Amino acid sequence: MPLALPNAISAAPGARADAPYLEVGWSDPESEARGYLVIDRLVRGLCSGGLRMRAGCTTAEVRGLARGMTLKEALHYEPGARYVPLGGAKGGIDFDPYHPDAEGVLFRYLAAMRPMVEHHWSMGEDLGVRQDAVDRGIARCGLDSSVQAAFRVLPDPDAARARLAAAFATVLDGVRLDELVGGYGVAQAALAALGHLGRRPEASTAVIQGFGSMGGATARYLAAAGVRVVGIADVRGLVANPAGLDVERLLRTRTPGGELDRSQLRAEDERLPGERWLSWPADVLVPAAASYVIDAGNHGEVAASLIVEAANMPVTPEAEDALRGRGVLISPDFLANSATNAWWWWVLFGDIDAGGSFDKIRARITELSGRVLERAGQRGTSPRAAALALATENLAEVTARYP
Repeated sequence: MPLALPNAISAAPGARADAPYLEVGWSDPESEARGYLVIDRLVRGLCSGGLRMRAGCTTAEVRGLARGMTLKEALHYEPGARYVPLGGAKGGIDFDPYHPDAEGVLFRYLAAMRPMVEHHWSMGEDLGVRQDAVDRGIARCGLDSSVQAAFRVLPDPDAARARLAAAFATVLDGVRLDELVGGYGVAQAALAALGHLGRRPEASTAVIQGFGSMGGATARYLAAAGVRVVGIADVRGLVANPAGLDVERLLRTRTPGGELDRSQLRAEDERLPGERWLSWPADVLVPAAASYVIDAGNHGEVAASLIVEAANMPVTPEAEDALRGRGVLISPDFLANSATNAWWWWVLFGDIDAGGSFDKIRARITELSGRVLERAGQRGTSPRAAALALATENLAEVTARYP
């Protein structure tokens, strides 16, 4: 079963085996919004992936994100586990998420996709969409849950609902557990890569681009491991300090949208233009905000020797080739940021409860990172190519066992 990377899916007639399973387009009858759903693969008739909303969202973007979900799912296949990976999917809406009618557009999109959500597509929030809004839209459609399609393969759906509700009700240090697990996984991927490079966390530095739930949690857990966070970028620019920022203070005072409160900065903290996040001296660079932010035009500014992709597809293929030529190691998105998706299913299927979340994420991301980095070194390939090969092998086994 050949699979291309998310940025390399071909529309050529000879690439039919690699094509997505289904692509659906939607036109909002009450606005100029356009929507898309791409189901890349089905496993046991099911697929998983979030829904994003942003002005300029395209079918090609959603197609790549859906392939990324297939790879994230497949990487986490563990024979004997209760969680059997699903196929990958993604939804996208081309509309401004800050528009007054954004929620209305979301609700109309969900109503149009109701049959898919009910029977095949387990979905949730993504960029520009919040889970509470998804839940309201799902209820308005007459459905019980945005992941209810997965309930039909669960032996005890009521117990699964209870586990998920308990996990989502868990709060740590004032933050909901579901907003921490993704960034915790990114931090574990970064620590595993640093270990592979022979570097100690306490002797390493990091710059984080994006300070929402993913970027904020990544910063928190890197700092907790001893990594000095020397730069954080948000929509207003870069805040930096070579001696290290007070991550916990900045987390406590950030806005719900992930914007730093500049009044909380210390005298020694610098305010710099946003584009400086690439070139600010650090060992680790974590793009945690948007796709395609490191490209052919700016990759030369990257100062770090390790990039850990917390966002989906933040580095273009051209930039990655050039960075690899300079010796920059990249932990790929469908490994580094896969903990959120896997955590959902580990809890829902009953492999863990809320209390076992961090232990499971640490063990799994560390083990997968080690396998991928070792394989890349042995075969002389990039970590992305090694992770793709592993996911492809796992997917072949999953689909053979669970058509």
